[in-house]
Amino acid sequence: MTGVPIQQMADRVAGLMEQRLRVRGTGLAEKLRKGGRLLPRRVRTAAEGLQAAAVIAQNPKLWAQIDQESVAQAYDICVRHLNGVDSKDRRKGALVSVAGSVAFSVLVVAGLLFAVLLWRGFI
Repeated sequence: MTGVPIQQMADRVAGLMEQRLRVRGTGLAEKLRKGGRLLPRRVRTAAEGLQAAAVIAQNPKLWAQIDQESVAQAYDICVRHLNGVDSKDRRKGALVSVAGSVAFSVLVVAGLLFAVLLWRGFI
């Protein structure tokens, strides 16, 4: 494995982040900075390791320091997680979360209004 496949791995993970998580940016480093919070800790750590290996792989003298097996494992972790992400399901979950929050707020305000009316003697 040379530096080119490591960079291709990083580009593939960056492309999956853009496609599945809708994170914009150029390169894996910027996408991790912008959307790293959307990833679980284990996947984010693996992606950061892959990014570091891609940077080191650009220098031929430092390329020998890269642990190829850990890079392959990090790539597998990232790809396995990102392929399992469904953008439609994430969008639906966000809408349900907002709707639940609004419904709870309306319920609390209605309960407080009822309590105030009862306390003031209107009911």
